[in-house]
Amino acid sequence: MDLVPRLIWLGTSISQRYSQEIMQTVGEVALESAAVAIRLNEYEKALEWLEQGRSVVWGQILQLRTPVEELAVVDPTLAEHLTDIARELHNFQAMDTPVSQTLLTDSGKSPEMAAQRHRYLAMQYEETVDKVHQIPGFESFLQPKRTKELMQIPQRGPIVVVNAHELRCDALILIPGKQQISHVALPSFSSQKAASCRARMESSHLNIRDRGVTVIDPFDQGKDRGFQQILLELWEDVVKPVLDCLGYTLPHITWCTTGALSFLPLHAAGCYNQPGARVFDYVISSYTPTLSALIPKSTMSTKQNPRLLLVGQERTPGHNPLPGTRKELARIRSCADAQLSYTQLDGSNATTDAVLNAMEQHEWVHLACHAHQNSRRPLDSGFFLQDGTLSLLQISRKEFRDKGLAFLSACQTAKGDKELPEEAVHLASGMLMAGYPAVIATMWSVIDEDAPVVADVVYGELIGNGQADYRSAAKALHVAVGKLRDMVGVKEFARWVPYIHIGG
Repeated sequence: MDLVPRLIWLGTSISQRYSQEIMQTVGEVALESAAVAIRLNEYEKALEWLEQGRSVVWGQILQLRTPVEELAVVDPTLAEHLTDIARELHNFQAMDTPVSQTLLTDSGKSPEMAAQRHRYLAMQYEETVDKVHQIPGFESFLQPKRTKELMQIPQRGPIVVVNAHELRCDALILIPGKQQISHVALPSFSSQKAASCRARMESSHLNIRDRGVTVIDPFDQGKDRGFQQILLELWEDVVKPVLDCLGYTLPHITWCTTGALSFLPLHAAGCYNQPGARVFDYVISSYTPTLSALIPKSTMSTKQNPRLLLVGQERTPGHNPLPGTRKELARIRSCADAQLSYTQLDGSNATTDAVLNAMEQHEWVHLACHAHQNSRRPLDSGFFLQDGTLSLLQISRKEFRDKGLAFLSACQTAKGDKELPEEAVHLASGMLMAGYPAVIATMWSVIDEDAPVVADVVYGELIGNGQADYRSAAKALHVAVGKLRDMVGVKEFARWVPYIHIGG
């Protein structure tokens, strides 16, 4: 796994890295290596290999934004040199996207010149990092995290890493206060079963349309029973064995899943024909693409009363109307009044430049609009606003600091690419990597009239005690989805299952 940075090189564009066959191979090798290590009871090695072989590209993007304050104390010249290279290299990451091509044209550089410069910078970056490693105390600078470091991640409850491979399926669990990894074998589950569940789940909600389109009975009776069966299998084969090990009175579990399991709703696992056999009866669920994504950044917001940016697009040119966004933002404002400072951008005021600039000035952001995910060019994914798309590329170019919650009240903001299950290629993880430590997103399209209900309860829970804290977002969403479930019925899976919390 130490060869991964050479195989998926910083000297190529992001879309090139995602399109390489080697990307899919690296993910498969990581899962197989972890499965073999677990069989040999080498749980720490399994955890480290999973970290190294998953979300590789996001990790590289984050690496280029790593603060160098400690290095600057020891060698300010080297720290400045590394920062300059990293900043320029970051700007070359997506040079083959339409936005970057325009920038190249404006600068007078040909694509060939830009590619050559990109490769040169990547080599300079690697050489500079090697120099940093020669400094006493910096031997592990920007190196993959070891288990000892991963065990130090602040936790509100257990972190459960589920490795689903054809050889075997296992859960590796990090428990607060324990220095050893707990292991739970999951012999009834496998990567093949996960793939089958994913395929069946996709067919069960294929007729769900974008937010703003009225759909009658998105799950018919037959498909509803099929979806229930998926949730039952997830309960019996994955979630229940984990709870049997940990106990049923946990406040919170963070799920870190692999392979096709990454597309399945563990937070809704359960038997829906008997009471007391559903995961949400016992725990609050969150997700994370990797353990490293949970490591606190020095740039995270600690403000008790953050500034909130509300973005709404009731009518976006070229897209279906979203009448529910007006009510959604109104309910959030009623929660925020006298509690939080907020700014609202909607209609013609919600342009890409206006929203992006406002995001810099606000710790929290709520986006109620249409969205688009581009699995092959992830940084071209974005949110449809009045004058175009606010892309992840534009967002990632900003050095966001002191961020908290990003609530993505749009369609399928946490739906990844089934060809690259280990890379978490979706808008939610993109916002996580852009600097928002907590993200509320959706696995598939939501019903327009449900969004105001969920938003109202989430912000009511977060702001109600007078001290808004993004770290309570998972609990707030748990309460909100519970209320929605009570309103529409527990078996209306299309309505409440898509809402998830990602991050810390």
